[in-house]
Amino acid sequence: MTDITLRLLKQRLEKDLLRLTEQLAEIRASRSSKERREGSPFGKREEEASETADLENMLAQEKRVIDQIAGINAALKKFDDGSYGKCDKCGQPIEAARLEAMPTARLCMSDARNAR
Repeated sequence: MTDITLRLLKQRLEKDLLRLTEQLAEIRASRSSKERREGSPFGKREEEASETADLENMLAQEKRVIDQIAGINAALKKFDDGSYGKCDKCGQPIEAARLEAMPTARLCMSDARNAR
C-alpha cells in the first residue's frame, strides 16, 4: 500500500471521527431533552410508548456511534504505532481493497471469514 493511500485513509478516518463525535453530541443532547420530558403526568399511554420506543432507538444509535468511534480510534492508534494495515490475528497485510472499503478493518479477509 502506498504512502499516499495510507495518508488518504488516515485523513478519512480523522474526518469520520470528527463527524461521529459531533453526531454523538447531538444524540446525547437530544436524548437528554427526551429523558426530561419522560414521565410527564399529562402524556397518554400511546405517547409514552412512542417516547419509550424513540428513546430505545436513540440509545441503540448512540451505542453504534460509540462502537464506530472506538474502531476509528483503534485504527488511528495503529497508524501511530506503525501496525495499521496488518491483521490482528495472523499479522499479514490486510488487503488494500478491504482497507479502502472498511478503513477500520482489523482482520484480513481470510481471518474475517474464519471468525464468522
